[in-house]
Amino acid sequence: MEGESLEWMKLRSTRHARYWCGYHFVWIPKYRRDILVGDVIEYTRVVLSEILRELGCEPLAIEVMPDHVHVFALCPPRHSPAYIVNYLKGKSARRILQRFPELKTKIVRGKLWSRSYFVATVGNLTADIVKRYVEEQWGKEK
Repeated sequence: MEGESLEWMKLRSTRHARYWCGYHFVWIPKYRRDILVGDVIEYTRVVLSEILRELGCEPLAIEVMPDHVHVFALCPPRHSPAYIVNYLKGKSARRILQRFPELKTKIVRGKLWSRSYFVATVGNLTADIVKRYVEEQWGKEK
């Protein structure tokens, strides 16, 4: 049981890279309107999870509030955080508005999401560990 709880912290791999790139994204509906309510909440979670998987990302936590969204995901290093969040917002807006056309009356100019967003990198290594690792590399070369 204890090992399972730490499974999400293990390194991931692509063909050419080992990585652990965790991102925390937050964004809001246009004008921060409270429109993510009822069935829209669960559908938005499902859609965001599907889109992350399309990108090769692993959703770790998705929380949808009436006036904002939080996404915590591990993503391969081939995608920049800006690309990921803009892809998420674009694809999700289209799918959500198709599923819930009544939301179109509550938004402005067909835009579900605000253009702005917050992103933070989330690491499982401290700066001290990385510094020590880099400094110790010379000793391994000899």
